[in-house]
Amino acid sequence: MKSIYKLSLVALAVVGLTACNQEQDAAPKKVELTTDAQKEAYSVGGSIGKYMSGHIKEQEELGFAVDRTMVIKGFSDGLGEEMQLTEEEMQTVLQNLDKKLNDKRLEQAEALAAKAIAEGKKFLEENKAKEGVTTTESGLQYEVLEAGKGDKPAAEDTVEVHYRGTLIDGTEFDSSYARGETAKFPLNRVIPGWTEGVQLMSVGAKYKFVIPAELAYGDRDTGTIPANSTLIFEVELVSVEKAAAAATK
Repeated sequence: MKSIYKLSLVALAVVGLTACNQEQDAAPKKVELTTDAQKEAYSVGGSIGKYMSGHIKEQEELGFAVDRTMVIKGFSDGLGEEMQLTEEEMQTVLQNLDKKLNDKRLEQAEALAAKAIAEGKKFLEENKAKEGVTTTESGLQYEVLEAGKGDKPAAEDTVEVHYRGTLIDGTEFDSSYARGETAKFPLNRVIPGWTEGVQLMSVGAKYKFVIPAELAYGDRDTGTIPANSTLIFEVELVSVEKAAAAATK
């Protein structure tokens, strides 16, 4: 979880100082950065300021107002050691704020996850009715784009593939084509939809898979893939390397 209190009053102070300077000068003067000491001090302040600026922006996006006047006032009082709250009181306030933000993040994440489930179910229902689409017993959907003539892999084998992965709205989250190189991995070390689907392919084949969330990342949010997302992959099977046990038989 993110924590507002990580940088405590020092972080808020830097943000406040920046805002205070901007209010005092209609066109802020450019500071001198000629010595190492100046650059070091500026870099410390700038990095903390950018860090806290992100927190403030997120707080506002989550629906919580930020009183910048009070940020500036708190900074000014801190410099003069005339704080109107004790360290313990401020810690409690910031911890409570952190909890409110985390609760709101969780609420939004749950709403997005529920939306993803509904949209994924609708997409799967519509897709399975399309010509050329086959649905397996697990719920995996696939379409043969190009047939292959080579070997089919087993789950224990290592496969070399080219692929492109998107969300159902078309957002691309991963692509070996974009990286300009194939990917190679044991087939039983990836998401269940891949393990099942690629075993249907022969070397040289290209398939399109629509993978329900339960055969992908489930309720995990990976950052680029929201929780409960139905995924679409176009996969080209380049080669198969048989598992060591199978190769010695």
